[in-house]
Amino acid sequence: MSGTKWLLDTNFVIGWLKGSEAVQSVLHDFSISLQNCSYSFITRIELLGFPTITDAEAKSIENLLSAMNYVPMSQAIEDATIQIRREYGLKTPDAIIAATAIVNDLELLTLDQQLANRMTEISSKQLGSKCDRSKTISSCD
Repeated sequence: MSGTKWLLDTNFVIGWLKGSEAVQSVLHDFSISLQNCSYSFITRIELLGFPTITDAEAKSIENLLSAMNYVPMSQAIEDATIQIRREYGLKTPDAIIAATAIVNDLELLTLDQQLANRMTEISSKQLGSKCDRSKTISSCD
């Protein structure tokens, strides 16, 4: 993941696609480009799994994702997800996103204030030996 710094949560990608002011502000303030962004397998599932998605919307999503780094599931992410679910009670998709960011040493960008608050709590504690790394995660609101 050379050169990538950011992990985008599903709602952040949706905001990017819709031209959200909050997202555009973060992109500008931190000089974020697609080339230094990553997304999780769960984000792709959430984005493309809407029952009412049109072919044009799916194509637009795939085009955006194709310019970013894809982060597949790994044993380290699984282990960290399990630990985060047990200790913090996050929903499985949010725990996967949190674990993916921590294990891959990426900063999480999310519009979900509840997740952002939990990430601050999670990143301030050292995850046990089942997690490769712990990192402070930044988010936007």
